Amino acid sequence: MFKKSYVQKILFGLMALSLFAACDKDFNELGTDIVGDDHFGFERYTGATVKAYNQKLGPIASNNLPINPLGFYANPAFGTTQANFVTQVELDTENPTFNNIDPDDYDIEPTKIDSIILDIPYFSTLKNTNEAGLKTYELDSIYGPENSKFSLSIYQSNYFLRDLDPNQSFAETQLFYTDKDAEINAHKLPILLNDAPLSGDNADGHENTQFYFDKREHRTVALNDDNEEVETRTAPSMRLHLNKTVFTNLLLNAPSGQLVNNSVFKNYFRGLYFKVENGNPGQMAMINFLGGKITVYYNEDKETTTNNVSTYERVFKTLKMSLTGNTVSLLNNSNENTDYLTTTANNTDEASKLYLKGGQGSIAVIDIFGPDADNNGIADEVEVIKANGWLINEANLTFYVDRTAMSDPKTIEPNRIFLYDLNNNNILVDYTYDFSTNSTYPKFNKYVHGGILEAEDVDNGRGIKYKIRLTNHVRNLISKDSTNVRLGLSVTESINNVGFSKLRTANSTTDSAPRMSVLNPLGTVLYGTNPAVPNDKRIKLEIYYTKPD
Repeated sequence: MFKKSYVQKILFGLMALSLFAACDKDFNELGTDIVGDDHFGFERYTGATVKAYNQKLGPIASNNLPINPLGFYANPAFGTTQANFVTQVELDTENPTFNNIDPDDYDIEPTKIDSIILDIPYFSTLKNTNEAGLKTYELDSIYGPENSKFSLSIYQSNYFLRDLDPNQSFAETQLFYTDKDAEINAHKLPILLNDAPLSGDNADGHENTQFYFDKREHRTVALNDDNEEVETRTAPSMRLHLNKTVFTNLLLNAPSGQLVNNSVFKNYFRGLYFKVENGNPGQMAMINFLGGKITVYYNEDKETTTNNVSTYERVFKTLKMSLTGNTVSLLNNSNENTDYLTTTANNTDEASKLYLKGGQGSIAVIDIFGPDADNNGIADEVEVIKANGWLINEANLTFYVDRTAMSDPKTIEPNRIFLYDLNNNNILVDYTYDFSTNSTYPKFNKYVHGGILEAEDVDNGRGIKYKIRLTNHVRNLISKDSTNVRLGLSVTESINNVGFSKLRTANSTTDSAPRMSVLNPLGTVLYGTNPAVPNDKRIKLEIYYTKPD
């Protein structure tokens, strides 16, 4: 009993000093920082213990992500990430038939492929349409210097992406990890599929050796049934010609039964492998591969029988395939920053800098309210707050950007970070009870819970801080004796998806990380809690409370 009372007295004294030291300048900053509240009349406490350190993740499950990165992205604070990709392909119409096998089905020529077009849409926004109807687009989620190019090679994958894990008695989904690139590359078939020659429409090599993410609209001209030219315009996309010989053998000359259904077809044609090389520095884009199509344009004879007399007409047809089925995002990190590697190497000391990086990256681990010295299951600081009967009005964690580490103007800062229950790989209660939405930018949903980058100005300002509200989490610790779980902090591509992906090798802290951090190539450096960090930059847990009458 004496020990507990003694600890409480010391902690209460420290709290009082912290409250006394809180200056008016800090309070006056709150006008626009706190959503929907001016905190007038509330007491403010910033003396709670916060300890934060880094955790490197290593290879992480990256199969069947909703979107995937492709290309190169260099961030001086972290290094360079190369993103390759592999996907299965499915027939839009199963068991197609062609008249190239039996000579009785055609007159002179069998079925013949005219061209094969791979088309994968980019995320884009229409910015302007001029008087001639020419549309100007802006591409979204493109990272890296403008006009930067790299070599893009597409191969037929020969690595089977099974659905279920045989090591789990086929009861669980087979996981594939970000470090699978070398193995899949070793299995690829050697014929380049996007082999358009460096002439004509591909004279600049934009379909292969000098690939770039082209923001121009596509304009095609074709003849209609009246032999009139009709122009078609479509939004920007990756549009590439694929090897006709490969697809002739794959489809027209397929062994019997290999096209009968997609289960068989996905084992016969095991998909496409997208490999990027020679990015100096290159660009990276977030791509909706699931929206991609392969269209086979072919012509064949159509037989018509009248009065037992057969006539033939050459007709043009299409066969479509979709980039659906299993996918894997394949990531390689190189030229990694020495400070980043040293700081994130499983070191549980309080960090001066927190390195949050998506993909095969790193997270931060955060403990709040300090130790439980009397081993009663409640942090001693929480006991002091409970004893003093505080009513918690609001609680926020504020993270300040290390603007020196993130000063490179070419570096893209993550729009959002995500705080979660690291012990249980789960969301916090504040996430659950935040129903705020942004219909224009859904990635900014749950903006009250926060985690959104606050910058110098609306347009091109560098980031200053991220603030996350965890009022209900703190209330539950105080009033409901909830477990004071360890918190995880990561970058996120979307706040609307809160699933978790498994690490290939669990570390001492966790076995998973947020799924939306896996597909996000960006990173940021935040100030930590090490005593060497200036007080105005250190992670701050702010609690606004009302004293009992």
